[in-house]
Amino acid sequence: MWKLLLLLLGASLFSPAAFAAAGQLDLTTANVGIAAIIIFTVAYILVMGEERLHMRKSKPVLVAAGLIWIMIGFVYMQNDLPGVAEDAFRHNLLEFAELMLFLLVAMTYINAMEERRLFDALRAWMIKKGFSYKQLFWLSGFLAFFISPVADNLTTALLMCAVVMKVADGDKKFISVSCVSIVIAANAGGAFSPFGDITTLMVWQAGMVEFQEFFVLFIPSLLNYLVPAVIMSFFIENRKPSAVYEEVELKRGALRITTLFLLTIATAVACHMWLHLPPVLGMMMGLGYLQFFGYFLRMTLPGSLARKRAMAERAGDMARLERLGSVVPFDVFSRVQRAEWDTLLFFYGIVICVGGLGFMGYLSLLSNTLYLGWNPTIANVTLGVMSAVIDNIPVMFAVLSMQPDMSHGQWLLITLTAGTGGSLLSIGSAAGVALMGQARGYYTFASHLKWTPVIALGYLVSILAHMWLNEHLFTVFNH
Repeated sequence: MWKLLLLLLGASLFSPAAFAAAGQLDLTTANVGIAAIIIFTVAYILVMGEERLHMRKSKPVLVAAGLIWIMIGFVYMQNDLPGVAEDAFRHNLLEFAELMLFLLVAMTYINAMEERRLFDALRAWMIKKGFSYKQLFWLSGFLAFFISPVADNLTTALLMCAVVMKVADGDKKFISVSCVSIVIAANAGGAFSPFGDITTLMVWQAGMVEFQEFFVLFIPSLLNYLVPAVIMSFFIENRKPSAVYEEVELKRGALRITTLFLLTIATAVACHMWLHLPPVLGMMMGLGYLQFFGYFLRMTLPGSLARKRAMAERAGDMARLERLGSVVPFDVFSRVQRAEWDTLLFFYGIVICVGGLGFMGYLSLLSNTLYLGWNPTIANVTLGVMSAVIDNIPVMFAVLSMQPDMSHGQWLLITLTAGTGGSLLSIGSAAGVALMGQARGYYTFASHLKWTPVIALGYLVSILAHMWLNEHLFTVFNH
C-alpha cells in the first residue's frame, strides 16, 4: 500500500520528465514548486493569525520548512542528484546558524542586564525625571535610531523594547505603539551604516558600495523614521506613567556587563571590518567575556555579601539584610535559557523555507523579471516592499547574485528599501520578529499592521529624498 502511494505521489508531483537531467533543477513551473508556494503561503497566514489562534509562530514555519525540503530531496533523489540538494540545505543551515548565534548572544546579554536590574534602574530614572508618555515615545525612538548604526538594528530594538516595557508598566496601548516606533527607528538607523543591518553588511562586503558612501542615506533614513513617528505621536496620551517611583539598587556587575556588551559589539564589528570574518565570531567571543565575568561574580560573591551584611547591620537596615539573604549567584546559562526560543525557531523556519524556494528557482525568476523587464528604480522599490514578506536577507542575496548593472544611486536605493521596507510588517525584519517574542501580548502582527499606511508614507518620502539629494550618484555606474 505504501509503495503504491509513493509511486502515485512521484507520478503526480515529482515527475522526472519535468526537470533537467543534471545540475540544479528549475522547479518553478513544476507541481512540486507550486505545492511549495502553497505550503509557504499557508504557513505565513498561520503566522499572521498568531494573536487570534494563540499558536506560536514557529510551529507552522518549522513544518513548512520540513515539507518543502522533503519534496526537494525527493525530486533530486529521483534525478540521481542527492548531493546537490544536500549541499544547498547545508548552505541555508549555515546562514541560519550565523543568524541564530548572533541573536542568541544579543538576547543573553539583554537578559543578563535585565537580571542585574539595569532596566529597572533606567525605568526609575525616567519616572523620577517625570517624562510623559510622548517624551518617552520620542526618547525611545531617537535612541533606537542612533544606537542601531553601531549596535545593529536587532540588538537595539531588543534593548529599547526592554526599557519601554519596564517604564510603561503594563500599559498595552503605549507599549504597542512604542514597539512599532522602535522597529521603524532601528531599521531606518541600520540602513545608513555598513554594520547596522545584515543587508548593508552584504552590500558592503560585495564591494558594491564603499564604507563612507552609506552615510549619504542618513537624511532619507531619518525621514523614514520621522514621518510615521510624527503621525503616531498624535495618538499618544500626554500623561505620565502610573508606575510609582522607587529606589532601585543595581546588582553587582550591572555596569560592567553593559561595558562587556559594548566590547562584544566592537569585537564583532572589528572582526568583519578588518579581518573580513563573519560578525558572529565576535559575538560568540563576547559570550565568552560574559562567562568569564560570571565566573568572577560567583567566586567573589561570599566576600561581597559579607561586606554588605556588615554595612547593613551597622546601619540597622533590616530590609537590606533581608534582600541580601535572597541573593543567588549569577548564572550565564540561565540567561541563555531565557532567550526567546520561539523567535529563534521561527528564524530557522523562515530561512530554510525561503532558501528552499530560492533553490527551486523562484528568487532568480523574480530577480530576472524585475531587473530585465522593469525600470531599476521600480524594481528596487518593489523589492523593498516584498522584503516585508519574504525577508530582506534572501532578497538582497538574490540581487547580489544577479549583480544587475546599476548605478551607485540604485545600489544605495536597494540598500535603503531592503533595510526599511521590512518595517511595513512586524514579520518583515529581524527587529520586528524579535519584539513580537519579547513583547508578547503587547506587540503583535495586527497591532503593527494598523500603522502600515503611515509607515508606507515614510518609506516613499525616504525614497524621494534619496533620489533628490543624491541625484548625482544615479549616473555613476559600477564596472
